[in-house]
Amino acid sequence: MQLDTASPHDRVRAFRPAHAAPPSTAQGSFRLLGKDYSIRFADHCELLRTRTSELVERLYAHRGLYASHAHATAQTGQTTLAACDSGGEVFGTLTLGLDGATGLLAESLYGPQIDAVRRAGGRVCEVTRLAMDPARSSNEAIARLFHLTFILARLVHGMTDLFIEVHPRHSAFYRRMLGYREAGPECICPRVGAPAVLLHLPLHDAEQRIRARGSDRSLYRLFMSEDEQRALAERLLCPTALLS
Repeated sequence: MQLDTASPHDRVRAFRPAHAAPPSTAQGSFRLLGKDYSIRFADHCELLRTRTSELVERLYAHRGLYASHAHATAQTGQTTLAACDSGGEVFGTLTLGLDGATGLLAESLYGPQIDAVRRAGGRVCEVTRLAMDPARSSNEAIARLFHLTFILARLVHGMTDLFIEVHPRHSAFYRRMLGYREAGPECICPRVGAPAVLLHLPLHDAEQRIRARGSDRSLYRLFMSEDEQRALAERLLCPTALLS
C-alpha cells in the first residue's frame, strides 16, 4: 500500500477524481466573504436549503416559469451554493451537478450534444437552479458564484466541460460575460415550461480567461486572483484547513 504524500497544491494541479467532494462538516463551516455578502454551501444546512428553494420558486414564478424542481432534494454529485446578505437572507443560488450514473439533467433535451463531449474524453458537469434576486444582486456576487463553481468543477472535481440551459434571451449575456458557446438548438424545457438553449463552457477556456483577468469587460475581471483561487482550492481539498 502506498500512502498519498502529495501536497494540496500538487493535488490541485493534478485535478481530482469525479465526486471527490469535501466532507459535509467542512462544507457547513465554509464562507467566501464579499463586500456585504457571503457565499456558503447550502446542502448540509436545512435553513439554507429551504431559503434557496424559496428563492428559486419565487423568482421562477415571477417570470412565469414552472418551479416544480425548486424543492429538489440534494443528490450525489450535486453542490448548491447560496449567496447571503449580511442579514443571512439568500439572494442568489446555483447548483453544480457532476456527471454520474444518471447523467446530467440537460441530457433530457441535449443528450447527443453532451454525450459527444463525453465520448471525446470530456468530464462533463452542469449548472442548474440558477436564481439571482435583481434587487440585491451585483456583478461581483455573480462573478464570485461562478468563480467558486469553476474552482469546484475544475480544481476539486477535475471536470473539463460545463453546461448550462438558459432562456434564449439570456444567451448573449453568458456568451459575452463568461465565454459560453451555444451548443444546442432552442427547445422547450419541460422542467420550467419555457424555451431553452444549451450553452457550453470548456473549463480550459475559463482557466485562460482567469489568467488574463482584467483584460476585458467580462465578469472575469471580478474573479479572484490566481493566488486567491489556488488558496481557496487548497482549502476545499484540505478539510482540516476548512474547519480551523
